[in-house]
Amino acid sequence: MRITDPALQLVISRYTREAGVRQLEQTIGRLMRKIALRVAEGRTEAAEIIPEQVADFLGPETNSPETGRRELPAGVATGLAWTETGGDVLYIEATLLPNGKDVTITGQLGEVMQESAKTARSYVWSHAAELGIDPALFLNSGLHIHVPAGATPKDGPSAGVTMTTALASLYSGRPARSDTAMTGEVTLTGLVLPIGGVKEKVLAARRLGLKRVILPKANEKDLRDLPEEVRKEMEFIFAERVEDVLRAILPGFASKPATPAKAA
Repeated sequence: MRITDPALQLVISRYTREAGVRQLEQTIGRLMRKIALRVAEGRTEAAEIIPEQVADFLGPETNSPETGRRELPAGVATGLAWTETGGDVLYIEATLLPNGKDVTITGQLGEVMQESAKTARSYVWSHAAELGIDPALFLNSGLHIHVPAGATPKDGPSAGVTMTTALASLYSGRPARSDTAMTGEVTLTGLVLPIGGVKEKVLAARRLGLKRVILPKANEKDLRDLPEEVRKEMEFIFAERVEDVLRAILPGFASKPATPAKAA
């Protein structure tokens, strides 16, 4: 039996999702057992598996190809997360609730991630003037923050910069750049703290076709773990404070304030 390279690439990308190769080994084993059954039934010719045949042997694809969002409305930002199966891209969404008062957080988020959301809101509220935001929005509107893929539990502090960006984008009315992903913990005073899983997160951004990644300044040393071709083809922005992040991700942040969002 021979598996062509395109067929093997298809098996890896659409039928396995793991940090190692155990699942890949098991999937190739399934292919071999299918061929062994054919031999046992008397079909003894040499087999060559091409991409068009993979679904016949393994069934429907178990992993859908990742697709990035080409345009982001105000209130959406692109974050990076670490999972047991490698890096992942998370889109954090926020919207205002007219005449509301409460903060609603959904997406099966853990306690640390919920705290990051509250810290992000407090930071944006306390810096409303310099962000060109009407402070009345915080008093007259509720807030809903959602992280899609609600069936997957999520936790950790590294979504802090993404949540802060999403809220700054929402309240100021400035859409964030769609070609840039980010990761980093944020403090109440606006410091951007280092995080883990840089290699996996950057590779996840590259897999999705994103060319710019914002990282904490203290994580600059972790780029040496990346393949050289990845370092050459991607742009990295290193942030020490939230202002560094917003300057890189929100067009016009350093110039005159945008028209603030209005609560109906």
